[in-house]
Amino acid sequence: MGLVRLRIRELADEKGWTLKEVADRSGIVYSTVRSYARRSAIATVDFTALHKLARTFDVLIEDLVEIIEE
Repeated sequence: MGLVRLRIRELADEKGWTLKEVADRSGIVYSTVRSYARRSAIATVDFTALHKLARTFDVLIEDLVEIIEE
């Protein structure tokens, strides 16, 4: 199983949004957004959350996810 990092902070910064705004816009609980944004590597992630985040930032899922280790 590989590890990924979600580029939430970078994408939020580009839009000028706080993590709270990302949570509000995406419909994902703030604690989840904050947790994903703080982790340097994640082994498992909720695909529905990925989809919502990608849609919120108007990017492809591939642009949201950075592969750390395959």
